[in-house]
Amino acid sequence: MAVFKKGQSANNKLAADKKSGGVEQLSQIMAKVKGGIQVGRVTDIILNGAYPNIEDYGGLNGIGTIFWELTKETNPAIGIAKPFYPQTSAYPLVNEIVLLFKLPNNKIGKNLSEGSYYYINMVSLWNHPHHNAYPNPKTTTTLPDSQQKDYQQTNAGAVRRVGDKDSDDQSTEIDLNSPINPSQATFKERTNIHPLLPFAGDIMYQGRWGNSIRFGSTAKPLDMPNIFSPLGPSLKLGSYNDWSEVGENGDPITIIRNGQPSESSDEGWVPITEDVNDDLSSIYCTSTQKIPIETINNEFTSYSTPPKSPNLFTSPQVIINSDRLVFNAKKDHVLISGEKSVFLGANSSLNFNAGNNMVLECKDIKLGNNSATEPLILGDTFLDNLDVVFTKLDQLCTQLSLSTIWPAGAPVANGGVITVASSLKVDLAKFKANMSSYKSQVSKTK
Repeated sequence: MAVFKKGQSANNKLAADKKSGGVEQLSQIMAKVKGGIQVGRVTDIILNGAYPNIEDYGGLNGIGTIFWELTKETNPAIGIAKPFYPQTSAYPLVNEIVLLFKLPNNKIGKNLSEGSYYYINMVSLWNHPHHNAYPNPKTTTTLPDSQQKDYQQTNAGAVRRVGDKDSDDQSTEIDLNSPINPSQATFKERTNIHPLLPFAGDIMYQGRWGNSIRFGSTAKPLDMPNIFSPLGPSLKLGSYNDWSEVGENGDPITIIRNGQPSESSDEGWVPITEDVNDDLSSIYCTSTQKIPIETINNEFTSYSTPPKSPNLFTSPQVIINSDRLVFNAKKDHVLISGEKSVFLGANSSLNFNAGNNMVLECKDIKLGNNSATEPLILGDTFLDNLDVVFTKLDQLCTQLSLSTIWPAGAPVANGGVITVASSLKVDLAKFKANMSSYKSQVSKTK
């Protein structure tokens, strides 16, 4: 029976002989990858069905295929490559650098020796999420002389920063789109896209346009040097971010952000952190953090004991913040429940529109304010009883408004009473005729 080693001894290399089937060095394994690993510059990419002659590259199955040239000056080979990961789409831009390697293709059942190139991750030349393009200074004709010099200085060891005003990044003449498929030419370089500032242990996914997901935690450093430029974000409450004022380091937080503040500086190389109030749209899932969100309505006057404001709450909560929120259930219910209350607040109006009926079930309903004491009247019961009273009043008025001819010896009728009785009789008739219209056709109570 085989014995499995544990602990540090498991890292010891076994003898590499046929009997033991020993562990091979990583370099030996990589040497078996046919053709080895190559570094190529993307010259074009297929992103939709309008690409010329797309059928030559597998039709719509060819989406994601890149055309590349090797970065080696001594062997300027060219070719095509498909994405390595079928479930993850992170397609490069033209002039970005990728890793290439040769593996079996879909003809593996017929010819084991035949292979195709595949590519993985864009090489992070500038370590920036927006783009990491590096055009070929010797073949690029659209790049201005100033930018060609900029890249040549980088080859000589100079530091080049995306959006650096001292470089020529302010102009965006770098070719980043397909040169032969205009329908793909949608990428526009921006100099105000900032990378996120990481904290120890964070796992972050950053898009090219200031959209991101951070799996992070409370991060309060022991020392707070000013790591930002004078035009960058300021230090925030003992931390470099908005969520670490309270709690302990390691308390989890997840932040989904779509779009950084619209007033972000053009110093695109300066890292920033998420801003719940100024980011275009965001979702915060917290544990112990206090998020300084500025809610649009904090009028809790309808409460006798108001809830704690969202920007003071330090227990787990989910914050969704944007210019507009839409919750739409296409086939079933929208369910909102709360142990203590559900607060709906608006600075202008609160509108409810139901196609059939609206049911409000509660032991104590207050309209107007939380100290309301006057009860509503039951419409049917009240009007039924009022109808009885009106009938008897009508009969009384009839008797009072009879002819002024009186029997001998009887008191003479009061003329004023007769006039009033006649007038009241008319009003009672009008009220009774309209009685059913006084009841609401929509709102009901019990």
